[in-house]
Amino acid sequence: MFDKLELDDNLVRACRELGFKNPTSIQEMVLPPAMEGKDILASAPTGTGKTAAFLLPALQFMLDFPRREPGSCRVLILTPTRELALQIYEQAQALSRFTHFNCGVITGGINYGTDKDTLSQNLDILVATPGRLFEHIENETFDCRDIEILVLDEADRMLDMGFSSIVNQIAAEARWRKQTFLFSATLEGPGIARFARDILKDPVQVEANPSRREQGKIMQWMHLCDDAAHKFALLEHILKNQVQTAIVFVKTRDRLMQLKQQLDSAQIPCCWLQGEMPQDKRIDALVRFKSGAVKVLIATDVAARGIDIPDVSHVINYDLPRTADVYVHRIGRTGRAGKKGIAISLVEAHDYKMLGRIERYSGELIKKRVIDELRPKHKAPSLAKKKKKAAAKKGKSTVKKSATKRASKSA
Repeated sequence: MFDKLELDDNLVRACRELGFKNPTSIQEMVLPPAMEGKDILASAPTGTGKTAAFLLPALQFMLDFPRREPGSCRVLILTPTRELALQIYEQAQALSRFTHFNCGVITGGINYGTDKDTLSQNLDILVATPGRLFEHIENETFDCRDIEILVLDEADRMLDMGFSSIVNQIAAEARWRKQTFLFSATLEGPGIARFARDILKDPVQVEANPSRREQGKIMQWMHLCDDAAHKFALLEHILKNQVQTAIVFVKTRDRLMQLKQQLDSAQIPCCWLQGEMPQDKRIDALVRFKSGAVKVLIATDVAARGIDIPDVSHVINYDLPRTADVYVHRIGRTGRAGKKGIAISLVEAHDYKMLGRIERYSGELIKKRVIDELRPKHKAPSLAKKKKKAAAKKGKSTVKKSATKRASKSA
């Protein structure tokens, strides 16, 4: 129970009204040292209560040490994407509903006048994307001196997106802070180690292995596609007959618009999410999908991380991603917080090499399934035959080189 974690009654009440019955493993591991004032270096899979793990100790800190006079924000949360920033902001508002704290959010794609209105408030918590916040720091429209807790969420994603320099500069501007929390999907790699070394002070390191209740279960399978027409026919059948709600992933914006037109023609309502999209349209798409107004969201990989939409029944890889780790992040949009989910990949012959990489990376075999009326006419490429051919080709090449060397020696 949350009341056993020495949280204020108003925070426990908010948790209860949000349906949080018991703390998750990441929350149990983070809250005690965080509430003792320690810096935190934490890793936990997506969908296991990570956001509340850093919001609750931050809120408790502000309740224990009330603000003495008006000022700039006390808790700054940096996150890589606009969608994730909005989700964290919404959860901060929900968890602080029985307190007097003010929360704000600023991201790219929003009018600067809106930012000005947000920053002019007596803010307690500010959620921001690094690029837009740094513009305000440079223009002296945001002051970091009142920041007492700095939170870096999805730190590995911020590194991937090239924000490391900006985040380090923001951390330097907030050098009077008392605590720093760094959360990442993985703690592996030199980038995160360098981040932690530069920004954290004697952190408590936490790597949560969620219980089965938290992990949920994602069933994965694939359908072999003969060609583009067969692939769309499979998607149409799945969306019309198997799906409650689905995120359909494609590789590019051009593919997204092409698929949207095909779904419109098939009378399957959908909304979409892509890069360089006006923020009001992004928000509208997520609201329509979350509310159930439409059951299909098409997305490029801008949406593959951080978006927390409850009760997504299916993730469909209409295009396989370019890397295996992106596949794992994509399918993590379903089966969240202990619920079951389904991930389906529509695989053409040219995708088989990537499919093998995905299986090696995830350590799971993705089984084939067929829909009777849409059975593929062609068989899957035989990886064993390909390996034999490659080995034979390599052997011939070696023999040829050896013969050439012998010929040159005898000459």
